[in-house]
Amino acid sequence: MKRAADRASGGAAADNPVIRARELVKIYGEGESAVRALQGVSFDLRAGEMCAIMGASGSGKSTLMHILGCLDRPTSGEYLLDGRDVSQLERDDLAEIRNERLGFVFQSFNLLSRTTALENVELPLVYARGDRVDMKQRALECLDLVGLADRAHHQPNQLSGGQQQRVAIARALVNRPSLLLADEPTGNLDTQTSHEIMEVLAGLNRRGMTIILITHEHDIAKYADRMIELRDGRIVADRRVELAGRAT
Repeated sequence: MKRAADRASGGAAADNPVIRARELVKIYGEGESAVRALQGVSFDLRAGEMCAIMGASGSGKSTLMHILGCLDRPTSGEYLLDGRDVSQLERDDLAEIRNERLGFVFQSFNLLSRTTALENVELPLVYARGDRVDMKQRALECLDLVGLADRAHHQPNQLSGGQQQRVAIARALVNRPSLLLADEPTGNLDTQTSHEIMEVLAGLNRRGMTIILITHEHDIAKYADRMIELRDGRIVADRRVELAGRAT
């Protein structure tokens, strides 16, 4: 179990920064109508950290997530992912990095309805044209990590919302990313199921997975060991979470 999670985390050493962001600026539009979504965001994230990024609507947290996830590029500033400057890469290069280095978990589960949990988890490997036997083994390992090995052959409509999100997490892990980005992963779930999903993510973090969690809920953010708060495109707080405030 731990070895499989270590492989999923990319085996990064705990003292190496996975993310180094320096003075990230993102401007939408031009002239008087220009919107400065990010205004000089700088921080480092080291391997093995679990960091919650918080902020009200319009604070810039979604824009920052898109840049960190190589879904968008900053207007200016520097973004190093695993030591590589990806700030101004072209679309194809960004797509390659997303496929090889990043795992995504979204509020909506985005599962294919007529395929099994196992096939959904295998999907990124199919696109990468991996070996079929290895694909199945890796997918089963990831389902086991999230506690769903016994549901491998169930379709999404045979699974609860929490189970579907676990499948989505397993799919995000199958390419063994160095960074997992979870964007409001509990947004469509009830309170109890939300905490069950956060226990899964916290468990992965304890095994070495580096995680960025985008959330507006303080009780969800407490599962992280660090909180970064944004307001009007700037970091206004960057603090460690007290152990007493974390889920156990």
